[in-house]
Amino acid sequence: MEEEELGEEEHLRQEEEEEDQEEKEKEEEEEALSEQEEEKQELVPCPLTEEMLQEGLSLLCKTGNGLAHAYVKFEAKYKDLTDISLLECFIHLRYVDLSENKLQDLSPLSSLTHLLWLKVDGNLLTSARMQELPYLQIISFAHNHIKDMEGITHPCLANLSLKGNKIRTALGLSQALFSLHNLELRGNKLESTAGLNLPKLKSLYLAQNALRSLEGLEALEQLTTLHLRDNQLEALDGFCSSMKCLQYLNLRNNGISTFEEVAKLQVLPMLKALVLLDNPCSDEPNYRLEVLVLLPRLERLDKESFEQDERAEANEIRQKRQEEEKETEGSLQGDMTE
Repeated sequence: MEEEELGEEEHLRQEEEEEDQEEKEKEEEEEALSEQEEEKQELVPCPLTEEMLQEGLSLLCKTGNGLAHAYVKFEAKYKDLTDISLLECFIHLRYVDLSENKLQDLSPLSSLTHLLWLKVDGNLLTSARMQELPYLQIISFAHNHIKDMEGITHPCLANLSLKGNKIRTALGLSQALFSLHNLELRGNKLESTAGLNLPKLKSLYLAQNALRSLEGLEALEQLTTLHLRDNQLEALDGFCSSMKCLQYLNLRNNGISTFEEVAKLQVLPMLKALVLLDNPCSDEPNYRLEVLVLLPRLERLDKESFEQDERAEANEIRQKRQEEEKETEGSLQGDMTE
């Protein structure tokens, strides 16, 4: 039991360390977007060449039937590539990194049916639509010009990053992504969470969007980590008891102004770590104490664990308020019977 608790604490600590990097990453994303705007100018054709192929191929492995060997990894970054047609013949590739080029079309990858891992960050893609690849598990489309989530249908996909794009809605996302565990949508233009009906999802990153409402979260029964930092949320109505695995919730820098909204998180039975910094309610007197009164199972608020004396005081206040509520209810019932 102690080992499980230590493992959970380490997981939460890692989540918070990642949060410390978000500010820096936000600046980097803005710079990357500026560079992409400049690249909108007329492209100079730059196809993948035989020489680039030879430079980028590596990791010699046995082929599927075990009777031959082939290179299974290819990398070509910062080459200004606009055409990757030559890759069509390399059907045994499993790992491909084409980041920081000028690609607008990924159709030559359709023949790579053994592909497991694909990274195409920092290109000029306007869509994530691809031919369904049966074994593809990890894709990163970060920092492109993608506007929707349609056409992503890979049945084994476990990790998907669409960070730093221009996505306004998740409604086009396939509901058949039964293997998807991690979804990164930070730095887009989402205004709602509708469409994220992914029952196997464990981690969801929605920081730095334009979210005003939370809806359609009831299907996220296995979600353990939810990042909602740097949005425009003023109400917390979208959470529900079916989110029974959620342990870490980051709501930093939103518009949560009252503890009545914080009380809506009582439906989350496993919530252990909560971040509310830079919300109006975090400036209220006795902020930490009030949150703990409402959420007694919480272990950590804004990276600081609750001390035993804080818990004791919160328990005392909670008990006193419950007694006062009972007295008030009793008085009201008495008035009604007279």
